[in-house]
Amino acid sequence: MKKKYLVTGGAGFIGSHLTEKLLREGNKVTIIDDLSTGNLKNLEEYKGDENLEIVIDSILNDSLMKKLISETDEVFHLASSVGVELIMKNPIHTIENIFMGTAVVFKHASKYRKKVLLTSTSEVYGKSLDVPFREDGDRVEGPTTINRWAYANAKSLDEFLALAYFQTSKLPVVIVRLFNTVGPRQSGDYGMVIPKMINAGLKNKNIQVYGDGLQTRCFCHVKDVINALCSLMKTKDSFGEVINVGSDNEISMFKLAELVSQSLNNNSKISIIPYEEVYPNGGFEDMKRRVPSIDKIDNLINWKPTILLEEIVKDVIKYQKSQSK
Repeated sequence: MKKKYLVTGGAGFIGSHLTEKLLREGNKVTIIDDLSTGNLKNLEEYKGDENLEIVIDSILNDSLMKKLISETDEVFHLASSVGVELIMKNPIHTIENIFMGTAVVFKHASKYRKKVLLTSTSEVYGKSLDVPFREDGDRVEGPTTINRWAYANAKSLDEFLALAYFQTSKLPVVIVRLFNTVGPRQSGDYGMVIPKMINAGLKNKNIQVYGDGLQTRCFCHVKDVINALCSLMKTKDSFGEVINVGSDNEISMFKLAELVSQSLNNNSKISIIPYEEVYPNGGFEDMKRRVPSIDKIDNLINWKPTILLEEIVKDVIKYQKSQSK
């Protein structure tokens, strides 16, 4: 049976891909996005589609959210501040937009008994060295004097709130901790590393690697991620659970820069930039490794990433070249 979905942050990178998938499956979709980081160009292909409603507003608009949630079947709550650079520059907006917005979503979802999938983040694991990160593992956060941790703690509060609604009223809630998600439409403007590296290389600028370049991350294609989100939303055993979604294929930032340079095939040079130069006012700490355990999601929905990192990089290069024409 076809459904009506509300996607908060639906004009964003992940939100727009999710919206497309839901529309392709014949569903009706309403998106709400304040366009602070989203872009309506991401949904250009569906402009005028009778099954798509676009609302340009903030999820902090309580009366509007009440109306939208009451009229929908299920909610994908993706709206959030994104990117380390944006979060470092505007911690107040980060905290208010994330937690207060999520409080509005759950207040009305609870009243109208609507299923909610909440996207959280691997940032909540903080500086933990217990790799791979398991959903029931301890979190190790930095001090409140370091702006970097504002995002992680705001998203942690989101998770606590969602779980509280599940535990007290059995509201069907799914919490996913997204690890680094990459693909077409992702902007490098907010510190997203792969599109930023590719953008620099395409402009024949040095590909910059922050810190010592030894820190590692795992990258998953957005197509794999949205397939996971949709499957988890349909799986009752995922209600009231926190679930990692991401690749467990680990690579250092320096090796990633080398891969981007090789994929561009234009002899892009790599430069190492100390964090002190990138963030001269301080307030930044990095995680040396960020690797998920994906045993839980594999057990729940038999999911593993299917798209290799080399293909992801080529896909983003192809997209960025198409946008520069």
